[in-house]
Amino acid sequence: MIRTWLFRKAQVICALGAVAALGHPTDTAAQTAAPRGPSQVQPSLQLSGDASAKTPAGRRVAHVVRRGETLSSISRRYGTTVDAVRQWNGLSGSAIQAGRRLTIFTTRPAARQTRVASRAAARARALRDAQEPRFKLDANGALVPDLRAEAAIIYNPATGQVLWEENSQNQRSIASITKVMTAAVFLEDSPDLSREVVIQRADVRRASTTYLRAGYKISTSDLLHLLLIASDNAAARALARVSPQGSTGFVVRMNEKAAELGLTSTHYADTSGLLSANVSSAYDMARLIAYVGGDERIAGIMQKQHHGVTVGRRTIDIHSTNQLVMNGDVDVLGGKTGFIRNAGYCLATLLRLPQGGPQVAVVVLGARSNAGRFWETRHLFNWLAGKAQDLFAAPVEAATVAN
Repeated sequence: MIRTWLFRKAQVICALGAVAALGHPTDTAAQTAAPRGPSQVQPSLQLSGDASAKTPAGRRVAHVVRRGETLSSISRRYGTTVDAVRQWNGLSGSAIQAGRRLTIFTTRPAARQTRVASRAAARARALRDAQEPRFKLDANGALVPDLRAEAAIIYNPATGQVLWEENSQNQRSIASITKVMTAAVFLEDSPDLSREVVIQRADVRRASTTYLRAGYKISTSDLLHLLLIASDNAAARALARVSPQGSTGFVVRMNEKAAELGLTSTHYADTSGLLSANVSSAYDMARLIAYVGGDERIAGIMQKQHHGVTVGRRTIDIHSTNQLVMNGDVDVLGGKTGFIRNAGYCLATLLRLPQGGPQVAVVVLGARSNAGRFWETRHLFNWLAGKAQDLFAAPVEAATVAN
């Protein structure tokens, strides 16, 4: 009998707590009807409030009142009413203090969910826009690509012809395309690529994108693969540090090499491309990607979809940041991606035209999205493939489109 009574008593106390969560004045009503102590009622008592009330629909939110907020502004934010907020929280008036915690039920999605959905929708719109090639008429009335990126070029490395260009001489930040020159300078002295080096803390500090950790032992060959396939910033720093020039002298040599190659719009500030002071032009980068495409040590790495990097007893599988390489729908002879906020999305690629055709360098700088740089490159490549016979036979002046 005692157990039954205790069980029924516990049921009533639980029910009382549930009713209190809905804003019913349980403490006052229960104590008036049964003076046995706070929040205790007899099983036969009727609680005040609407007996038919149910738990409100929607998700439960804990809102902390900020300075300047009112019940009206809070209710509008969550798509509910002032009366409902009062009822849920046992409020009698409209006055409310900053710092108070309110329970609110809302059917609106969480702010984070809204932001995520908004970004996803924006990416989907950008992708649809990028996938559709656009064209315009040039000064001669010919139909030419209408690019969304800030600058681009189609360059014939065999003859030096500019087959098409838009803002190709403009100096812009080039982000991780910088790493192409890093690889070229490191390999100048034919280093021992089996040499193992230890990654230092300075290599990985604020590296943004890296697979490496301080203390890792890794070969310079794997560092080159990390540099050119995964665009690893710590790998760029480590290669410069262990080079004969050292970190500072290495950047000096990068600029000397640029001058030797006649890259007049190009200047390097670091080895990774993280600094926006690494600048060049689409024209210069087309010439550079064509130059390194002749070095199998670099081109061979750039053509790989993935690679296993050995770190101690571990193997880390890295994948190319270049979607043209990953998809395999075009013949990529070499290429490098790049992105920082000041540069936008960039891509320098050396391609071969279908059916064993000639090589062409296609560079896109300042594209609007990650997918956009690859679609812009595809559009330029496809347009060129359809006009290759005419363009490769035409003199330089007729083949170049000035914009």
